[in-house]
Parts: sequence; structure tokens; C-alpha cells
Amino acid sequence: MPTQLSLAYSPCPNDTFLFYALAHRRIDLADLTFDIRLEDVETLNRAAEEGEFAVSKLSFGAMGHLQEKYGLLRSGAALGRGCGPLIVARPDFREKNLSNATVAVPGMWTTARLLLGIYAPEIRDIAPMPFDRIMPAVADGTADAGVIIHEGRFTYPGYGLIKIADLGEWWEGRTGLPIPLGGIAVRRDLGPNLARRIEEAVRDSVSWAFDHPGEAEGYIRDHAQEMAPEVIRRHIDLYVNDFTLDLGKEGEAAAAALFAEARSKGFFPANSVPLFASDR
Repeated sequence: MPTQLSLAYSPCPNDTFLFYALAHRRIDLADLTFDIRLEDVETLNRAAEEGEFAVSKLSFGAMGHLQEKYGLLRSGAALGRGCGPLIVARPDFREKNLSNATVAVPGMWTTARLLLGIYAPEIRDIAPMPFDRIMPAVADGTADAGVIIHEGRFTYPGYGLIKIADLGEWWEGRTGLPIPLGGIAVRRDLGPNLARRIEEAVRDSVSWAFDHPGEAEGYIRDHAQEMAPEVIRRHIDLYVNDFTLDLGKEGEAAAAALFAEARSKGFFPANSVPLFASDR
């Protein structure tokens, strides 16, 4: 009898690229079937509070609040070097003004918001908004600065904005580790055995994507919010890498370091539950 599971991920090119094979059964899923939903990652972060989806893309910034309900998979993660969120502002802004600036963030449970809090805890005026509204809001003066993610790394100059800080570069320089941004999580009530099967399916989907990089193009474009083809490619190249296939020891160390830092600063509650869904 089929095992049917709800699965949610974002419409961003890195997610549609890596999940294409799973969504279209280009890989052997055995008895697993998935009811798929695509939503903005902060929508998914908040839906996970209620355990809405059995399997979900989540920000690492959300996982620390949800660790008793969800466990992380070792495959499917967005984690790497040179891919962290950027703080951007208009050219007349100076970094020293961050402490009294209105700073737009793409959601209060995003990793971008978490990194901003660790980087500049003195900021008090935080304005959450959809990530695609941040650059226009900074450009028109609604916000003094913004933390941008996704394809914003490539497109912010087109809004007349400048980079104030690269939070990924800052993290890497501070820890020597890649920056963990988001991952695929499984609700813990599914149990570790089923979590391992789901993890294997996600890993197989990533591997298939690497082997057939052009076959998902139509699916990616359908969900890419009018993104230019060259931006789509740069987006995938930046956020999908060997860590997406398997976190490995370095990726696990990066996640552990971020969680430890967040707990030490009071952003995450104390927790003794294993981070990974497949661990007992």
C-alpha cells in the first residue's frame, strides 16, 4: 500500500531543480508518493509550527524553534560558501547607522533574520516583509536597509542599492565554516526509519538533477517569478552543491555551530533533541 506524504518546498530555482526528479517520479520512490505544495519559505516556516507538512523546506533560522517537532535531513540543504544573505542600502547609507535603521528582513524565522541578529544585535527596528519586496522598499525609502536572499545577490544593483555587508562572508570569516541557510525537515512522528527512506529519495533526486541538468528547465521557469535565464542558472549554481547531496561532516559542523551560536545569544530555546530526523 502506498505511503502518501505531504511535501512542501519553495518555488526558488534551487528547490525546483533538486526536487524535479522526485516530483516527476524520475527516480525509484518504491511505495512513497508525495502530495506537493510550493510556498515561500517563510510561509513554510510558519506552517511548520502546526506541523502542516510531513516533509518541508525550512530555514535553519526556523529549525531551532521547531526541533522537537521536525528533524533535519542530511540531503537537500542549501548550505555553502559565498552564498549568504547581503545587507543592502541606498548609496547615501553608512554601516554605522544600522543601530538606528529600519531594516527589512524576509521573515522573522528566516536564517537571514537570525544572522542579522547575531551580526548586529543592537538593531531594534526590524520590518518583516516578503523577500521580493525588500529591494523596492529600500530603494523607495520605506526601509533604510534590507537583508536580501535568493537571486537578490545578483539583482540588487539594478535597484540602485549598494552592499553594506555580506553575512555569509562574515560568518565564514568568523567560524571557518560554510553558512547553513535552509534544509529539508521531516516531522518526527514519522519515525527515523521512514525519515531515512525520505532522505534517500531526496538524495537520489539531487543526484539525478546533477546528472540531467537541463531536463528540469521548464519546471524551474514555471515557478521562477519571471527570473531571467542567466539569473536562474547562477542561482542554482550558487545554492545547489555537494552539501545539497549530503551535508557530510563539514556541513553538520556548520549547522551545529549556527545552532550553538543562536542558543548562546538567546535566539533559540534550549533543546536536547537530536537535530537529524534519522538519528535515534
